[in-house]
Amino acid sequence: MSTAPVFERSDGRFVATDVGRGPWDPGALHGGAPAALLMREFERLPAADGLCLSRVTYEFMRPVPVGPLEVQAEVVRPGRRVQLLEASIVAGGTEVVRARALQIQAAEAGGAVAGQAPAPPGPDQGGPRPLKAPHRPMFAPDAIEIRFVDGAWANGPCTAWFRLIAPIVSGETPTPLQGLAAAGDFGNGISATLSWDDYLFINPDLTLYVERPPAGEWICLESQTRLAPGGIGVAESVLYDERGRVGRATQSLLVAPR
Repeated sequence: MSTAPVFERSDGRFVATDVGRGPWDPGALHGGAPAALLMREFERLPAADGLCLSRVTYEFMRPVPVGPLEVQAEVVRPGRRVQLLEASIVAGGTEVVRARALQIQAAEAGGAVAGQAPAPPGPDQGGPRPLKAPHRPMFAPDAIEIRFVDGAWANGPCTAWFRLIAPIVSGETPTPLQGLAAAGDFGNGISATLSWDDYLFINPDLTLYVERPPAGEWICLESQTRLAPGGIGVAESVLYDERGRVGRATQSLLVAPR
């Protein structure tokens, strides 16, 4: 794993580094970086025995800058069967990301549990695709490795595996859920139907549904972007680990000429 972290700790705050930068602005992070950081904060909150994270919704209210950030997280509705969590990132006194998460008691369905969908071909059967990086370092490829098994960048429906190769927080090994959050924000990027040179297609939100806790380092996205005439763009991804399906990610898209 790379030694350069996405975030460093300093005086009770976090400092975002260049490793977390996205493709649109050299001074702003890729959405997967703050998504993984807030997932880390949700994991650190107390939870009743038997509760599983089932859904996280992120609202990317403003670009998250490279530099100092304040992070807060709390349980806003405790419970034995259902808990609601909230977290936020503040930069320079302004809230830039807000997230809400739901924890639900693990299913007790006995023999009625449906079989798990198998994963696509594994990461060892995939490989990188050329990426025109506007600046370096950048979240992809410097903090997260991507191996494509079907399709390529900005060429329609696509399937690719993702693995964090840099710590989200200095001195820590990322958890599978942090890897899921980091990868889940890439659906619109890998399955874009418009040219990166001519259009923006930025997602102001991300929702992750987690059907079961992921395992291991690798997360796969089976992604598709759709643009409704006179409407908006939506990117949808089915999420897998190497054992099979783990959930789904959805993003609404701001699409506009550059």
